[in-house]
Amino acid sequence: MKILVTGATGYIGKRLIPFLINEGHQVVCCVRDKLRADKSYTEEELIDIVEVDFLKTETLKNIPKDIDVAYYLIHSMSNSSKSFESLEERCAINFKSQLEKTQVKQVIYLSGITNEDELSKHLRSRLNVEHTLASKHYATTIFKAGIIVGSGSSSFEIIRDLVEKLPFMIAPKWLDTKTQPLAVRDVLTFLSSAAGNKILYNKSYDVFGPEVLTYKQLLLQFAEVRDLKRYILTVPVMTPKLSSYWLYFVTSTSYKLASTLVDSMGVQIIGKPSNINKILNVKPLTYKQAVALAFEKIEQNSIISSWKDSMVSSGRLRNSLHKYINVPKYGCFKDYKERSVNNPKKTIDKIWAIGGKTGWYYGTFLWRIRGYIDKLFGGIGLRRGRTNPTELHAGDALDFWRVIFADKAQQKLLLYAEMKLPGEAWLEFKIENGMLKQTATFRPLGLLGRLYWFSVLPFHGIIFKGMIDELSKDS
Repeated sequence: MKILVTGATGYIGKRLIPFLINEGHQVVCCVRDKLRADKSYTEEELIDIVEVDFLKTETLKNIPKDIDVAYYLIHSMSNSSKSFESLEERCAINFKSQLEKTQVKQVIYLSGITNEDELSKHLRSRLNVEHTLASKHYATTIFKAGIIVGSGSSSFEIIRDLVEKLPFMIAPKWLDTKTQPLAVRDVLTFLSSAAGNKILYNKSYDVFGPEVLTYKQLLLQFAEVRDLKRYILTVPVMTPKLSSYWLYFVTSTSYKLASTLVDSMGVQIIGKPSNINKILNVKPLTYKQAVALAFEKIEQNSIISSWKDSMVSSGRLRNSLHKYINVPKYGCFKDYKERSVNNPKKTIDKIWAIGGKTGWYYGTFLWRIRGYIDKLFGGIGLRRGRTNPTELHAGDALDFWRVIFADKAQQKLLLYAEMKLPGEAWLEFKIENGMLKQTATFRPLGLLGRLYWFSVLPFHGIIFKGMIDELSKDS
């Protein structure tokens, strides 16, 4: 079958595509920016890449007419709590309008469990999208999941941050809310097995794991898997705003995402039983099994996708990466340094491992201080780290930077700063004619931007010199 996948660079989309390829399907990946598409996709005969932005109707014509099945995996196109519901609805309307012009027979949508009378804004939006996607021109199959547990998922990484950093927690009362976590592996099995399955046409199913657990139990069972002793005291006096700040400062999430999570975690997420497990022959993993499996992937450095690499986690960047790939030349301050390199491959490998647990090779403690300052002013800080310790791709999060361009063959890496700044900043590494060229570019915004540059100039002189010296060493 020819299958369209929207959200192809997202957490679920990236993981679903290999499943579909392994089953022999021709896959059309919808991406807003081809720079963010996995390079391996261009080498795979069964994959076609098309640039489509469902908020820009002029791009919808790029969707082929001869598709059989389409996956709708678009969620939270904006971090703005004021606009995300209308944006999600508009995306769904545009998607439906264009799909009705094709030969598609089935649309599969991953939604959220919505069985409570009072729903969070995000769950209400998911439910609205379900209704919007319904059509007389094609059948819909809706899978409604709660918390998804897997390496790189937002819930997994936030729980990991809390458990591994805090031996004792004074936590909000919503930790007593019940939920039914589901392993990402099972989510992918449900999704991939549904393609072309007529039994599932115009049906909606809640999909969930075998256990009903509170968020407190999720934290404690996670700790058991990691052989950690953890103690949690829940208190009723922590307001939603305080709860959001608690998550924001302890974990790698942004404040807006923390607020969204707090809003959602106050709602019980319990699925309605059905025969879907029997129909698709799925036996969902327990929560502990899902956590253990996630750590196997982490230890093997085989995390396929992470929520941190989503543009939703971005502190600043909202547009196509193409907008930032051409570093400005005029009206900018620059710190340029170069060194000769005897072993370009070793230097490139060092550059590709920069940030995260590796650090920044020189003055890493100063980078951390800058991250703490950024966090205090509402930025993302350094806690996002990086998904893979040795690989980088366009669109990846890298501490408080975003990868704009990464090509080992061209020996070039370009980063864009997502920390809070009175201006815009780029950091570029490239090797040409045996020379490592390192350029930090800052385009100031007004007088404050210029004052900022001169105030940090002494630190830049130390940090950037030390960094290029370490990167150019043979050892």
